[in-house]
Amino acid sequence: MLRRTFPSPEALRRFPFGLADIALIFGTLVLLGLIARVGAGTLVSFVPPDVVPDVSLNPVHLPYYAARSTLRMFIALFCSTLFTLIYSYVAAKSRRAEQVLIPLLDILQSVPVLGFLSITVTGFIALFPGSLLGLEAASIFAIFTSQVWNMTFSFYQSLRMVPSELDEAARLYRLSAWQRFTKLEVPSAMIGLIWNAMMSFGGGWFFVAASEAISVLNQKYTLPGLGSYVAAAVTAQDLPALGWAFLTIAVVILLVDQLFWRPLIAWADKFRLEQSSAAEAPNSWVFDLLKAARLPRLMRRAFTPVGETINRLLSSLTPQRPRVAINQSRQVASDRLYNFALLIVIGGLLVAGLHFILTTVGLGEVFKTFVLGLLTLGRVLVLLVLATLIWTPIGVAIGFNPRLSRLLQPVVQFLASFPANFIFPFATLFFIRAHVSIDWGSIFLMSLGAQWYILFNSIAGAMSIPTDLREMATDVGLRGWRLWRKLIIPGIFTAWVTGGITASGGAWNASIVAEVVAWGQTTLTATGLGAYIAKATEVGDWPRITLGIGMMSLYVVALNRVFWRRLYQLAETKYHL
Repeated sequence: MLRRTFPSPEALRRFPFGLADIALIFGTLVLLGLIARVGAGTLVSFVPPDVVPDVSLNPVHLPYYAARSTLRMFIALFCSTLFTLIYSYVAAKSRRAEQVLIPLLDILQSVPVLGFLSITVTGFIALFPGSLLGLEAASIFAIFTSQVWNMTFSFYQSLRMVPSELDEAARLYRLSAWQRFTKLEVPSAMIGLIWNAMMSFGGGWFFVAASEAISVLNQKYTLPGLGSYVAAAVTAQDLPALGWAFLTIAVVILLVDQLFWRPLIAWADKFRLEQSSAAEAPNSWVFDLLKAARLPRLMRRAFTPVGETINRLLSSLTPQRPRVAINQSRQVASDRLYNFALLIVIGGLLVAGLHFILTTVGLGEVFKTFVLGLLTLGRVLVLLVLATLIWTPIGVAIGFNPRLSRLLQPVVQFLASFPANFIFPFATLFFIRAHVSIDWGSIFLMSLGAQWYILFNSIAGAMSIPTDLREMATDVGLRGWRLWRKLIIPGIFTAWVTGGITASGGAWNASIVAEVVAWGQTTLTATGLGAYIAKATEVGDWPRITLGIGMMSLYVVALNRVFWRRLYQLAETKYHL
């Protein structure tokens, strides 16, 4: 009689693959299949002035629409991360480049997403003739512009704030520029970069509707996606369809949090710059699954020789530069010459802009946009003050308490990622029935998209405060306001400034969609610069589009240079670990 035998536990452990590996392989195949299925929809034929078939309000199509929007979001996030690493590094390492790139970053941040769409849609369509890829690229680029500036500001500031003792250790060990970047600078910035990427990803949802239902230069283009679905539901005044869209985006946000962001946060905990470990590290079932699987370790071993070869090559190409004494007089003369050349370029641009204004809209229109900008500026400042008072203490509490972080992180991630303009139709309906002026209501609508930058940066700043400093503050009896003044405010100040500057830029951007809202055939319009740009973009009035965007850029750059840059300098000189 044959007896059936089963492998022993020891034999199972010796088996090259386990249940974790099977789950990993299955999940990867499912993900690749979804990407292939969704990506095929971007390759259909499209020749303007043809239009893409209308978005159906049948809820059965929502999973496909959600997948299309999510794929655009992740492609934009990848591009944003790549841009952040390169742009921030060049700006932080070269004084000459910094003098150009950081003011340019202020200007780019100030240009509204609709402004980029007005310029890029036609170009991308021409770049991919006969294919829907042109519209897809324009949509992804619009989402990219809503994500990238926050991440770039965060990483740039992290590169400037590397702890001095670690900087000296890197020089002592003669690390090459590549080794320093991969072993010191990126790891020290990782926690802040991930939380800001999470915030940027959530902020990108805010402009999904604008990037998928594009109305520019009297031509309307629509791409299948959640944003265009919501736009169609608003036009049709279809409340059930809006409800299905809300449910779908909630499911997408929760899935992305569980499958992507939570594993990243758990992995990034090892980059804490402290001598004592955190009281309770963040966890993730996906991260635990990846650690339990054997396949990632086998792949890492297989690719280790290739990685080491690339590291040696890049290290040899980027040797450590010795410190050299700076000739102060020569440096001053060089700076003056550089600034003079820069002023000539800026002066030439101003003259060209002034000539354009005088020959198209006139000085009266310039004064009008300046006054409208003051009204929008007032809304932005009110938003920043209220967001700081409300969300900074909450962010610190979440960052200091791992249990609270585990409980509330999905909540704040959901709130930040939920597209605020999906709520606009309901808010508009409330404003109409409650007779609330949109001039005040737009502050609330702008805050739905901008306040989270302060919350997420406060969380990241609190998490970056070393545990040993917090324990020492407890031992010496710091409580209440003294604890905030001696530890918390200095510890989170740099992160708060990053959150403030990006929240400010986000609020200006949000003003374009928050100062003009509609429900069916009823439109509420606030008096402000955002409404001015939105109207000009809708009718394709290029002179007023240019003037409005230029005036908004002027306000944002002036606010950044006069206020936020001084706070950055204070952070670098006074509040630096």
